[in-house]
Amino acid sequence: MRFQRRLAFRVSQIKNRPPFLFQSQASRSFCQLQSKQQQEKRCSSFGIAFDIDGVILRGRVPIGGSPQALRRLYEDSGSLKVPFLFLTNGGGIPESRRAIELSEILGVKILPSQVLLKDINQLIIATGKGEPALVMSEYGFKKVLSLEEYASFFENIDPVSQYKRWTTEQVSNRTKGSLSLNMTPRCNVSSEAVKAVFIVSDPVDWGRDIQVLSDVLRSGGLPGQENGHQPPLYFAADDLEYQAAFPSQRLGMGAFRIALESVFNRIHHNALEYVSFGKPIPFVFKNAEAILSQLQLCCHIESNFKECGGPGSPPLKTLYDW
Repeated sequence: MRFQRRLAFRVSQIKNRPPFLFQSQASRSFCQLQSKQQQEKRCSSFGIAFDIDGVILRGRVPIGGSPQALRRLYEDSGSLKVPFLFLTNGGGIPESRRAIELSEILGVKILPSQVLLKDINQLIIATGKGEPALVMSEYGFKKVLSLEEYASFFENIDPVSQYKRWTTEQVSNRTKGSLSLNMTPRCNVSSEAVKAVFIVSDPVDWGRDIQVLSDVLRSGGLPGQENGHQPPLYFAADDLEYQAAFPSQRLGMGAFRIALESVFNRIHHNALEYVSFGKPIPFVFKNAEAILSQLQLCCHIESNFKECGGPGSPPLKTLYDW
């Protein structure tokens, strides 16, 4: 139930509307870019994703004829002829500000929605059995806390925590031992808003998690504050049930999602927004196929995949036809 290393998703798997993925906003659309083109009944058969550093700019200086090349992607009227965006691992500044800088340097109008920055140094929380914070840190997130660690910063956020003797001591010890590893001194949890929430595996304490997540999601990322824009919420899977050691099936992440969504929608004026990953979403199998192809090359296997599937999984061709 871990997240795929290549984050992607189908629009059909997004509930209510596409949430933003913190600063990098993986669920973007080109609505702003296409509005004029749709009115003029133009369309492009392809789009372009540019890197910035070493491709378009060196520092703040354009490389070669990059400004002239970009201008060719626009109509004389200034509307886009070919949709393009900047996909860069550089971060640290808001995409709106980066768009202004690029517009000034390159001499073309760049919208914030055309700039996708990698900024994984923002506060996120992760929940689930095992070590969810460690899982997310291995994916490159610099400032990540487990939900139990995060909740420990807010007194009385879980009103029945004193009755949970089965967890109180172990949570306290784990929190003391792990905060120094996960957090940097610059982070002030009581004042820094959570930028995204990840349900990495099956939550252990549903009551606490639903309470804390409701606080985080409806406040805009800072519990105790007024209602704000919901931070992105991601589920690693959406299985309602799964087969474990017990004879009958056990409730899975999908059941927790239903419970959270039901509560949230009753206490908030906007419906819960979330993205679900995991099987049988086609991109998961496409990602598996890509990795299998890489293994194929590494092992010098001379054959091409015509169909790819596995135990309990439908063939990729069936999934691609969705």
